[in-house]
Amino acid sequence: MNSEKRIDLHVHSFFSDGVLLPSEILRRAAAQGHGAIAITDHADASNLDEIVSGLVHFAQEQRGDFPLTFVPGVELTHMAPASIAQLARRARRLGAGLIIVHGETIVEPVMGDTNRAAVECIEVDILAHPGFITLEEARIAAENGVYLEITSRQGHCLTNGHVVQIARQAGAKLVLNTDAHSPADMIDQEMARLVAAGAGLNEEEIQMVTIVNPQALVQRALSRYAQWA
Repeated sequence: MNSEKRIDLHVHSFFSDGVLLPSEILRRAAAQGHGAIAITDHADASNLDEIVSGLVHFAQEQRGDFPLTFVPGVELTHMAPASIAQLARRARRLGAGLIIVHGETIVEPVMGDTNRAAVECIEVDILAHPGFITLEEARIAAENGVYLEITSRQGHCLTNGHVVQIARQAGAKLVLNTDAHSPADMIDQEMARLVAAGAGLNEEEIQMVTIVNPQALVQRALSRYAQWA
């Protein structure tokens, strides 16, 4: 995995509400200069098994088809906070390398306390678009190794600046993703850096959210597969 290549860890296929096959996503990502990508389709109890098992099967069967690292993942979405830990554990048992929780974005009616339930769950890797996350929640995220997402996604990105400020105070780690649902949503490394700068990050922080932290999450996911082998 090239140390300077783009890594995007929040992308949707047509297993949920994206428009492309996993193969199409990986091909386009490779052509755009990505070094790694995670497909993290929306899931609840109704489709979790199918989505994670399908992405794991794809990873196994087509491992050598694309010149980039692929991580099967899932985004637990719009569920009661009390269900998050149970379904996160199930997703991990099924083989999800990365587990994202759909956070309390200001543009969707996400249930209150979703952010807190996510950061309290040790199986969760990323809290996506966490809206007006509190300082206490961000401190719990820092303690449990849950990364907070800043995003290029329209609407969700409106609170990027708040997330950055809170993460700095709490010592929480950040990662920049797209939440891509179509080819038009995918961005290259230059645009990722601009989104990070627009969120108020300095040069060192931009390097962290676009390169260092995404690489750490990929390595975390790959180490899980090594343990299961």
